[in-house]
Amino acid sequence: MSRPVTAGIPIGPVDVPEVVEALAGADTITPVWRNELGGLTFRLEGAVVRYVKWVAAGTPEIDLRGEAERLTWARRWVTVPRVLELGADDAGAWLVTAEVAGRSAVEPRWVAEPVTAAAAIGAGLRRLHDRLPVDRCPFEWSVETRLARADERIAEGQGPADRSSEYRHLNAVQARARIGDPPRIDRLVVCHGDACVPNTLVHDDGGFAAHVDLGSLGVGDRWADLAVAAWSTEWNYGPGYDGILYDAYGVAPDPERIDYYRLLWDMA
Repeated sequence: MSRPVTAGIPIGPVDVPEVVEALAGADTITPVWRNELGGLTFRLEGAVVRYVKWVAAGTPEIDLRGEAERLTWARRWVTVPRVLELGADDAGAWLVTAEVAGRSAVEPRWVAEPVTAAAAIGAGLRRLHDRLPVDRCPFEWSVETRLARADERIAEGQGPADRSSEYRHLNAVQARARIGDPPRIDRLVVCHGDACVPNTLVHDDGGFAAHVDLGSLGVGDRWADLAVAAWSTEWNYGPGYDGILYDAYGVAPDPERIDYYRLLWDMA
């Protein structure tokens, strides 16, 4: 069974925050994404194209200032959006970035060509991992930090019903015990932190273009990214494309690490 997808391209009317209307001016505003926490991304199209990520006040899970810092750091080595503006008011916070070439791997073009898209995602993730310097990265995405977040969620009362179908048979105690025993690190890299299908952009010729949404970027085991990137091909394209992603990355599947990092993702 696949994980329920609660994020996606908005369907139907979207209330545009006042600050987004002000930023747009005479530009055309198009809602392009709504995340699991209600955060919105808008495309502003005029003389130039910009994107605005907006999140309501009181949503601590989304740190746009931290994302801006990560984007600015990473773009010295890889293709990611350039930060144009960052702000906040009583209603929420926003991050404005410049357009980068490519289409999201969940746009209809790539949903209809999942083999090509999955290969681009794998190749792009390998490029990210190879190019970002671990020894110069000021951010981390360690198991220890993520276990602390898992403990917070458990304390908040989130249980099996809040998790992916693959892990709902585990109660909180069982799941916490499993993620408390991590496998040995395979290879430390600077992880994307949310390497799901929508966060890869693909060129029209099928080649990898860029990464977006790097709010959790930091040093961790490469399988923390790989396991979830391959998992997300099931959510967005259906089963059978994970192997294409691993092949394009250049790695054989590691069942132990895949299972561990998927459960950690689910819990944290």
